[in-house]
Amino acid sequence: MPKLVSFNSSSLLLISLLWTISFSAHNIGAINTKNFHFKEAPKFYNSPTCPSLHDYYYNSSTDTNITQICFQNAVNVAMTLDAAYLRGSMAAILSVLQHSSCPENVIFHFVASSSSANIDYLNLKLATSFPYLHFTIYPFRDSPVAGLISTSIRAALDCPLNYARNYLPHLLPQCIQKVVYLDSDLVLVDDITKLAATPLGEESVLAAPEYCNANFTTYFTPTFWSNPSLSLTFVNRKPCYFNTGVMVIDLERWRDGDYTTKIVEWMELQKRMRIYELGSLPPFLLVFAGNIAPVDHKWNQHGLGGDNFQGLCRDLHPGPVSLLHWSGKGKPWVRLDASRPCPLDALWAPYDLLQTPYVLES
Repeated sequence: MPKLVSFNSSSLLLISLLWTISFSAHNIGAINTKNFHFKEAPKFYNSPTCPSLHDYYYNSSTDTNITQICFQNAVNVAMTLDAAYLRGSMAAILSVLQHSSCPENVIFHFVASSSSANIDYLNLKLATSFPYLHFTIYPFRDSPVAGLISTSIRAALDCPLNYARNYLPHLLPQCIQKVVYLDSDLVLVDDITKLAATPLGEESVLAAPEYCNANFTTYFTPTFWSNPSLSLTFVNRKPCYFNTGVMVIDLERWRDGDYTTKIVEWMELQKRMRIYELGSLPPFLLVFAGNIAPVDHKWNQHGLGGDNFQGLCRDLHPGPVSLLHWSGKGKPWVRLDASRPCPLDALWAPYDLLQTPYVLES
């Protein structure tokens, strides 16, 4: 079984110094994503106590009458995938497999922009680095969501693929009842099976770590709070901020409650009157905040990318760590390449599969 990793300040500084020296000597700079080459990851095997992974067939007759294969005893993980963040995605996948007690039972469901050339490229890169990986790439058409997006405080947040999580229950086969959704800028240092087993209670659609000390009112504009009907949105709820980069989602309950439509309705209202400033997060808060199942904070040590304006370095939150999340402006691979890493970026670097002429193989 993988063990929880703990770090102290002196070990972090030492690791950071070593990686800073390494990347100062071998600054790989900016690389065209289409020219990225990734190393092959090792194969990881199930422990003897893992349940067998049985496949079964689901006949989806909604559109194409195609029979799809689903798996019992699987841990289903959903992520978006694109060339710009592929390096981060590769690291996230490796971290999930490396720390899982049953890595052969982890099934990945990737959502990518629907261009066939893009999907072919991503398929090739994944299959080359993870030849034993169970995965499917689902095409996502940008056009339906593009017209719903309002400009936010950072241009990167306005990419249509950021909104693909709104449509996950309709992109994935209906036989998949629950998924762990993960962003591409994170790594796990604990067994994802534990996160996937989060109880959702009798009614909750999703589970995530909540941060009730955050000032919830700042996520919406004065226009929202001054409108009598809108300000009653959270009545009889105790809403708290949660980060949508790590969620356990009951897809069946989502479909039954038609929550995609609820999110889209808020996005349509945002186009008519500006009620928030921050990308794809506020619609989730409007629909789910105050009604989600709790998850320990160790499963989303977020904000390590820094704030959305300057990307300043951040420290770990107090307590244990199971997942490190570089949400925010700064990404660890960019800072490492530029020889300007934050101390915690050294914890991401061992999962980096990028192959360059400057990297010596062990």
